[in-house]
This record gives sequence, structure tokens and C-alpha cells, in this order.
Amino acid sequence: MLRTNADKLVKAIVEGTINHPTASPYRVTAWGEPVVLPGTGGITLNIRVGDLATGWAADHVEPGVTIKNSDGGANNGLNTLAAIGNEAVVAGGDAKDEKGVVVGKHGGAEHVMIDLPWETMEKLNIGDKFVIRAYGLGLKLLDFPDVTVMNLDPGLLETLDIQADDEGKLVIPVTHTVPAAIMGSGLGSNQAYRGDYDIQMFDKKTVQEYGLEDLRFGDLVALIDADTTYGRIYKTGAVTIGIIVHSDCVTAGHGPGVTTLFTSSNGQIAPKIDPGANIARILNLRDDF
Repeated sequence: MLRTNADKLVKAIVEGTINHPTASPYRVTAWGEPVVLPGTGGITLNIRVGDLATGWAADHVEPGVTIKNSDGGANNGLNTLAAIGNEAVVAGGDAKDEKGVVVGKHGGAEHVMIDLPWETMEKLNIGDKFVIRAYGLGLKLLDFPDVTVMNLDPGLLETLDIQADDEGKLVIPVTHTVPAAIMGSGLGSNQAYRGDYDIQMFDKKTVQEYGLEDLRFGDLVALIDADTTYGRIYKTGAVTIGIIVHSDCVTAGHGPGVTTLFTSSNGQIAPKIDPGANIARILNLRDDF
């Protein structure tokens, strides 16, 4: 078992409200074609973690339910303190007291995404509130000082099949590896404690070489030569492990979003391909996945 400082972490209550989805004409594709498509926000009734993150007639679509706060300071707190794997409880309305799980953070939009059962989503309405037991900020791996952890609930960490190899590297299961050369929006941010980092899918040769056509919401993926310790930069030998949080996109520089969970600037992470490395399976969030 990995030794951590979980007993020293602060647990806090944060909340957010289901926001209205956006859809504003026109988006111009990377090929110069104007299109009108669904975008971010709201309640996405037919998409959850475990579903494909590619191929939708959409741009930046988010799985499950999206929440945020209208007050900027409160929304910063929600997006920074909430962690992937945190419990989220519906605070009122027809689905009051039903539970979900935080599964993503989307930068730019500054949204937090929550996965819930299909039948629960049908009961929700725009404006319903969620209360999240935020727990995870400040988490450290005591025996791996060269690996930084962020945006991760300690309970989720315990369910991951993580081991140390003979060289002392942290072996973490992922569904795909992704070269930093195709990472786009989010590059240059001075922090990775909220938001995400987009995989550009416009170079078909690279997409096919790395098998990225079948990326799914909730997949754990390894970004090779990407360091997100103090922001998002290209760095040879660095490795970042993150989770797919929104869909592919038609707009230049964008694509499936990745929220950081682990990063090592000197390559002390060894990704291991495991097709089952998806949060829907790891946390048994769906009976049909």
C-alpha cells in the first residue's frame, strides 16, 4: 500500500449549481468550416464516463452533470478544492440526497463534472445544487517525492493498481499513451490544480499510431514528455497521468481534455497499458460498462 499524508488533509464542503448548457453559433473548425454544435454545461442525458469521448456531433461536450458557481471566488474554490473521486450529493429537488462522483474539471469554462446513474440524471433540473465533500488537495506520496499528486481523492488512489518497479518508478495503469507534441489548449498555464489540457486530434497519423480514436470519458492516460508540476510545459522525459474529462473538438488547438492526477518532471512514472483503466470500471459507476 502506498504511504500518503491522507490523515493530514483538510476535508471541506464545497457546492455548485447545475448550469445551463451553451450553444452559440458559429464555431469555425480547424479546416475553416463554420458549424453549430452543442457545447459545454448542463445535464448530458446520454453521455457518462465510460462512453466514447470521440465522434459526437458536439464540441467540448462534458459527460454527466456540470456544476459551477456564479461568484468567481466561490467557483475558484469549487474547482481547486474538489478532487476526482469525491462524493457529490444532490442538495434539493426531485433527486435530493442521491449521490454521484466528481469525474472531471474543465478549464476555461471552469466547470466541475459529476457522474450519476442514468435514472438520477432524469430527475435533475437546471439550478439544482450539489454538495461535495472536497478531500484530496495537498495529497503526497511519502515514498515518491519526485511524483506530484493533484486533483485526486485518497480513496480513489487506494483503488488504483499502482506499484513500484525495480527501478523505483511508480507504475500506473493507463488506457493510452499520448505524445506531448499534440497537446494543445491549456499549455502554458501556470498551474494544473484545476482545469484540463487538451489532446489535439487533427493529425490522423498520430491519432492512428497511438489508437486515440477510442478514447473514453474517464480513461486514465499518460502524457509523454509533458510536465504539469508547476503548470503545463513540454519537457523531455517527464510523464503526466490524467483523466479524460470532455470530448473531442472541432476548433483548432482543442480536443479531449485531460485533468492531471500525477506528474513527474524527471520521469519517475512508468505507464502500464491496461484497457480497464477507466474510472467507470475502477469505481463500479455503471452496470452497463
